[in-house]
Amino acid sequence: MTIVGIGGILHDAACAVLRDGELVAAVEQRKIARRRRVGELPEESIQACLRMAGVGSEQVDCVAVVRPLATGPEAGLHLKLRERFPASQIVLVEHQTAHAASAYYATEFEEATVLTLDRAGDFRCGSRWRGTGNQLYLERELYYPDSLGDLYSRVTELLGFEANADEHKVQWLSTAGDARYREVFLDMLPIGGGWLRLDRSYLDGDRLTRGGFSAKFYEALGLADGAEVPPELKANVAAGLQQAVEKVVIELAGTGDNLCLAGGLLYNALLVEALERSGRWKNVFVQPAAGNAGTALGAVFWAWHTVYGQTRRAGLGDLCLGPSFSPDEIKRVLENCKLRFRYLLTTDELIDKAVEQITSDHIIAWMHGRMEFGPRALGNRSILASPLNPYSTENLNAFIKHREPFRKFAASVPAELAGEFFEVGPNARYLATVGRVRPNYREALKSAILGADRVRVHTVRKEDNPLYWRLLKGFGEKTGLPILYNTSFNLFGDPLVCSPRDAVRSFYSSGIDAMFVGNFFLEK
Repeated sequence: MTIVGIGGILHDAACAVLRDGELVAAVEQRKIARRRRVGELPEESIQACLRMAGVGSEQVDCVAVVRPLATGPEAGLHLKLRERFPASQIVLVEHQTAHAASAYYATEFEEATVLTLDRAGDFRCGSRWRGTGNQLYLERELYYPDSLGDLYSRVTELLGFEANADEHKVQWLSTAGDARYREVFLDMLPIGGGWLRLDRSYLDGDRLTRGGFSAKFYEALGLADGAEVPPELKANVAAGLQQAVEKVVIELAGTGDNLCLAGGLLYNALLVEALERSGRWKNVFVQPAAGNAGTALGAVFWAWHTVYGQTRRAGLGDLCLGPSFSPDEIKRVLENCKLRFRYLLTTDELIDKAVEQITSDHIIAWMHGRMEFGPRALGNRSILASPLNPYSTENLNAFIKHREPFRKFAASVPAELAGEFFEVGPNARYLATVGRVRPNYREALKSAILGADRVRVHTVRKEDNPLYWRLLKGFGEKTGLPILYNTSFNLFGDPLVCSPRDAVRSFYSSGIDAMFVGNFFLEK
């Protein structure tokens, strides 16, 4: 049985394929096509997923499509689906349902509360579900405009960033602020009867810039009406928002044994950590591709369990579900670009050369195996640096990624050694939470620390990524510290690199010192 899931058609389109109950492929359209096409089928993503699954369109049994589908008439899109998949059953999945399914069915939980929160979708901006066995039961819905995601976007614009794109910047900026504005945002977000209703007196519908906040809001911040937030207060505004959102979401989630999370707001790793540390839940799981692209996963899971009544869970595996490239394909690109390279014959030689480069304080690009699904690099499409290099984070931010200094890098560590260096939960497997640095290592890892002791932690299992795990172990044997700083291999707002050609373009447009693409080694 082959099920195709298509989600995010209006924003962050993606495709996923479930074959005989196994998740075999998932890729975002923008990563593989390197462009956005709103409201159209993600054709390149579909082709890539079918190719990785080893099936043709005529062999697909079911296509599960996540709403909303289009801004106008949907008949044309339906006709394209029928033409594209002639033998398939077409099923529609509601947006929040797909978010919920992407989280609950990715776990082995037999009972769970499922909370989804995003900006908007089909008039809804959140929902709470009860998962029992093979079924999801809706308990409550949150309707736009009572949207935490929308408020976060408004504050993003208020602070001078781009709404619906730079919310992650506000999250990391918040770690440098204090709690002076926390109560202002809590007043905006009253919880009544265990549910949220945004106080819109803090907003002004006639104001179209800086988030559309009202005179009441500026007065609460102690600023002149409509004034720009002074640079010295921006981190405090971000912190007030972040802390209020954390408290509200903890209240919305309630208490219990197992909590599953999805929706764009749950990309917020600080929020995930707050839920993990709240003490209200024994187990907290966030679906790591929590945004619209991740609804493609929810679509195939929902069809498998609800349409076909199957009980076996597929899970997410290592989340490396995108394309990979053979040595011949890589070599063809490198030769076509007239590049000088060295082919490393064995894995041992590859690891030794990479360790040599990193211990020489070089920053390397690392591209191997299948591309990750979701926004985070998990060791297959990464830029890596030594935490022992005092200039590594400055070089990464200023000369390679060209981003703000308050945005820190993840620390990758072998999973079995993580407890020696960090306090961190299981969501670190997918880089979806933050941890706490143990006191003995705060000085060594100070360039990655957010606030007092928090750090983005990526725990690497040998069974998930044996090559990257070996690199971490090899670096640890050489230096005594089995940790590498890891950031996504992409530049200038582009998505994660997918192909060898993407990698070459990014490498030669940056200050990265060396690149490993498969067993091919290039240096400047």
